[in-house]
Amino acid sequence: MAEQSFANHTKWAPWFHFFILPALLLNFGQSMYLWIHWGFPFHGLVGVITAFALIALALQSRVFSLTVQNRVIRLEERLRLERLLPSDLKPRIGDFSARQLIALRFASDAELPELARKVLVDNITDGKAIKQMVQNWRADYLRV
Repeated sequence: MAEQSFANHTKWAPWFHFFILPALLLNFGQSMYLWIHWGFPFHGLVGVITAFALIALALQSRVFSLTVQNRVIRLEERLRLERLLPSDLKPRIGDFSARQLIALRFASDAELPELARKVLVDNITDGKAIKQMVQNWRADYLRV
């Protein structure tokens, strides 16, 4: 596994991104084509609705898993901040947004206190901008 960095930290789920979603989109396209080609019969409409529902189900299941992952990251990072931040910043842990915490997880323990201070003082809310400020990348290979 290659060393993770800002440039390559995006996670692709091969089964989802390269098989399931394309197959469902193809099925939806075929259902639409057949429904139109057959002259819009009711059973064709049921096929189109079912094909669309399958796409929605796949996307919603992905959203559910990412939401749970983000909640776990938020909890982990709050615990980590409690352990690593200086006493003057600990009362402000609740001020971090979920997006900020998710981005800060990539900062090494050594640089986290100063980066956290900068994020709070400068009110940096863009996750991408926070990740780009990380100097010593702390890899996260367990993402969904």
